[in-house]
Amino acid sequence: MARRTDSSPALGVSVVAAPSDTASVAAMVREARSTTTPMRIVGAGTWLDAGRPVRADATLALAGLRGITEFEPGDFTLTARAGTPVAEIGAVAAREGQWLTLEPHGSGDGTIGATIATASWGPLASAYGTARDHLLGCEVVTGVGDIVRAGGRVVKNVAGFDLARLMTGAWGTLGAITEVTVRLRARPEVDHTIAIALEDGGASRCEDAARWLRSVAFRPLAAELCSAALAERIGLDRAAVLLVRVGGNEPLVRAAERAVSEIGSTRHVDAEIWQRLRRSEPPEAAVLRVGTAPASIADLWTRASRAVADGGGWCHATLVRGVVRCVLPAARKNEEIEQVRGMMKELRATGSRIVERLPAPLWADVPSSVADPLSANVRRTFDPDCVLNPGILDPTA
Repeated sequence: MARRTDSSPALGVSVVAAPSDTASVAAMVREARSTTTPMRIVGAGTWLDAGRPVRADATLALAGLRGITEFEPGDFTLTARAGTPVAEIGAVAAREGQWLTLEPHGSGDGTIGATIATASWGPLASAYGTARDHLLGCEVVTGVGDIVRAGGRVVKNVAGFDLARLMTGAWGTLGAITEVTVRLRARPEVDHTIAIALEDGGASRCEDAARWLRSVAFRPLAAELCSAALAERIGLDRAAVLLVRVGGNEPLVRAAERAVSEIGSTRHVDAEIWQRLRRSEPPEAAVLRVGTAPASIADLWTRASRAVADGGGWCHATLVRGVVRCVLPAARKNEEIEQVRGMMKELRATGSRIVERLPAPLWADVPSSVADPLSANVRRTFDPDCVLNPGILDPTA
């Protein structure tokens, strides 16, 4: 069954297709291809300002594909339809002492399908990896309307795993994800978060923290360096702070806390701090994610901090992965757009950049990441007519 609101794109009104099962998704994609109607794939609709502007006359709304279809606590695997909120998966897993260790930035109302499609992740990637490390298998409707299954439902079944990885981070340009199977983890017996105030928050203190993380005998669940402005926004004092999350049995956590004290003065903070960090970005913000080698994170942190300061923004760094996210809270007026442009110029030479959210006029300044012949051929194989999310990764495709 499926719900559809029909109207004419020629009249400037989009067609909204809201399928409730995979077969309906496939039928709607085939129809869109036959009528050359480009479609925007939408999950919960909480992150529609991310990615390049999409050229679409219709919306393929997948929020109706909701629900957990299989949960095997003994295998630490869970299968859910794409429109299932990440928070719902977390609640179900928690009843068995397990969790989905993605916790991407943004609201927990965001769907698991969109999380995988955009390859989103949060601070727990320090210990557990990114979206590709969590995905075991998926079901996808390609741009020609074929239903494809990749990977498996158990950890040891890796058949077709590369195809599942290909869909991760493709932003729906190769197919609409309709179901995913993810790997869960056991919740630690003890889970503590420690805040370490950094006196100046500059390169030297960032380097101290990064060096400590490289040398310590254990790996924290998360280690996130927050600028002073961000620390204040999430309820801490206005000073640069390193948030360290440690988990395990009681003796291990006690030993970890003693090791953390080598960086500086420590205090325990409530675990809710991580949720406040996830939700810290306003909907109109511009966000750039910049990566470098973890050993070079101090220089990148200094540049990023300087780049966001003039615009009243903030930044935070996942030190273990060498990634800094830069946020400017408003980017709609001309002067705000120019501030973002200046930030992008400052960061251009610092490392690889993944632009998450930008004002539409600035996307012309961003080179396409999928304009190479290999990426173009992959797109043509799965979606030869560019029916799905046209333009979101490349302005010409």
